[in-house]
Amino acid sequence: MNDITTNLKNLEIETLKNLKNSKADNTLRAYESDFRDFSIFCSKNGFSSIPTEPKIIALYITHLSKTSKFSTLKRRIASISVIHKLKGHYLDNKHPIIMENLHGIKRILGSRQKSKKPILINDLKLLIKSINEDTIIDKNLPESNFKTEMKIRDKAIILLGFAGGFRRSELVNIYSEDVEFVAEGVKILIKKSKTDQSGEGIIKAIPYFANQEYCPVLAVKNYINYKFSSNNGRIFDISDKSVALIIKKYANKAGLDPSRYSGHSLRSGFATTAAEFGAEERNIMAMTGHKTTQMVRRYIQEANLFKNNALNKIKI
Repeated sequence: MNDITTNLKNLEIETLKNLKNSKADNTLRAYESDFRDFSIFCSKNGFSSIPTEPKIIALYITHLSKTSKFSTLKRRIASISVIHKLKGHYLDNKHPIIMENLHGIKRILGSRQKSKKPILINDLKLLIKSINEDTIIDKNLPESNFKTEMKIRDKAIILLGFAGGFRRSELVNIYSEDVEFVAEGVKILIKKSKTDQSGEGIIKAIPYFANQEYCPVLAVKNYINYKFSSNNGRIFDISDKSVALIIKKYANKAGLDPSRYSGHSLRSGFATTAAEFGAEERNIMAMTGHKTTQMVRRYIQEANLFKNNALNKIKI
């Protein structure tokens, strides 16, 4: 009997490990952060946070709806559900009291997210110009050498992030061993991403650009040659949040509103620009790694707002 109990306990432990390993570390941290907020709400109001009831979640999302976006409400419900599963509790997050409340909130708030602006071709050129014009006082000073390296790095991040439709997390997890320069350009192995949690990996192929000033291949090659004495380590040794800060920094220098841009602006900029120039849906998805067409079609729709506009037929 003790052996059976021990085996069951081991199976429970292994099952919990499998559940945790099914999610990326960043995703789990986000779930845990969301659940902490829910726990604080429950503590203040005398509710049990785990296990909880659908009615409590309904009250929680009503509370959140006063200050949060609709997308945040849906994410919080998902986070609470996942944490319950990890702790071995069942939670009906599709219960009518939750879903009907959510639909009611949606009608009041609207569900369309105020998304950040994509970085399009003209924006990209302004960002690179602002990097090139960033002043270096004295090349012989150590701080100036550091600033030179940062400029070369930032140019490579922005051009590569745009050209490859990279997620921030993908960009900062590229190792030198994942990069292969070939006659046509560069091949970059993405070992794992948001839509590839099992780590099958995808290869993104970035060709040389005719205009060398904006060529991501040359920018990355330049930075690798500047930074690495040996073939190891992450190419961009920064956090994913730093990517967004870099974009905002040069957007500000370029006279753009930095609050309108984020780390995602490079990825959405690639997809929107590719659609505008007539790239096929499947080819955009092959580069970005999207598994469904929903988001890509939003980019295509955005790109075609003026191209296929009925007003183009009107001559005044």
